[in-house]
Amino acid sequence: MRNLIIGNLIARFPIVQGGMGVGVSLSGLASSVANQGGIGIISLAGVGLFEKDSSYNFIEATKRAIRNEIQKAREKTKGILGVNILTVVTDYGEIVKTAIAEKIDIIFAGAGLPLDLPSYVPKDSDVKLVPIVSSARTIELICQKWSRNYGRFPDAIVLEGPEAGGHLGFKKEQLSNPNFALDKIFVDVLKSVTEIESLHGIKIPIITAGGIYTGADIHRMMKMGASGVQMGTRFVTTFECDASDAFKKMYIEAGPEDIDIINSPVGLPGRAIHNNFLQKVQDGKKHPVNCHYHCLKTCDYTTAPYCILNALLNAAKGNMESGFAFCSSSVVNAKEIISVAQTFSDIIAEYDAVNMLDPI
Repeated sequence: MRNLIIGNLIARFPIVQGGMGVGVSLSGLASSVANQGGIGIISLAGVGLFEKDSSYNFIEATKRAIRNEIQKAREKTKGILGVNILTVVTDYGEIVKTAIAEKIDIIFAGAGLPLDLPSYVPKDSDVKLVPIVSSARTIELICQKWSRNYGRFPDAIVLEGPEAGGHLGFKKEQLSNPNFALDKIFVDVLKSVTEIESLHGIKIPIITAGGIYTGADIHRMMKMGASGVQMGTRFVTTFECDASDAFKKMYIEAGPEDIDIINSPVGLPGRAIHNNFLQKVQDGKKHPVNCHYHCLKTCDYTTAPYCILNALLNAAKGNMESGFAFCSSSVVNAKEIISVAQTFSDIIAEYDAVNMLDPI
């Protein structure tokens, strides 16, 4: 299995652990993945909620939590660490600057177009910027804006397909349309990126994401031309995952019939595991009382059926009656909780079994 090279960063394995919030991938999971030779990602979505003053001092609590999580991860690993940031959060700029000040290796930015992301990067910073995209048009636009306004290009991109967990960059009707399948849109993105690389004499590795679970999946994507993959769901059912055991149990028990496509309060479709909480939402029985955070630009708490931040926090803590779990379509493969080290070992064995028959 080839290394994943992003600028001067070299990951032993081409595996990026997906950033999962709220509280699913923090310093525990990220440092464990980094120690195994992958790229560990701390999700900054709602990270401040674990601070005692979050209800009345949300942005300061968030910045403090960011510093704490990055520092804790650094104490546990010498590997490559990144953060996942949502561009739709209200205090996006402050969050980016805080992560950079802690000398995080990579910023993965999704849930919107990070068109001004380079504006927050000091000239003496070596942080890598990796936008998460869902189409060739998106990466073309980002490259155009970054090149013209900031004189730089993405250090890599994550191409996230419609089988991913969490919020999805597709319309609901596109999720089951074969024209929007990951393998299909990858061909278009690879063509666009190759043209950009050739024109500007640069290298932009493509990391594919969305439903990727096995070593065979990695082999397929790298055979097509991907430089690496992003995997979230597979790392949830590890001992080191920062979410509760109840959260992980939902993954293990989920079947195909349990996967829902929901309408999120943030205005995007999402893939999640059906439970009583989501059923009550569908029945119109859940309503937020108030909003302490005003954390998302796209969320109107006066009309939203529930506070997604609180719902995801409750789930991560194990209170599934008051929350729910996002997941990718590959959640049906989850069978047991094992270590991150064993997960890597299994993935590599799966990859090698396919590669012996069809070498890359």
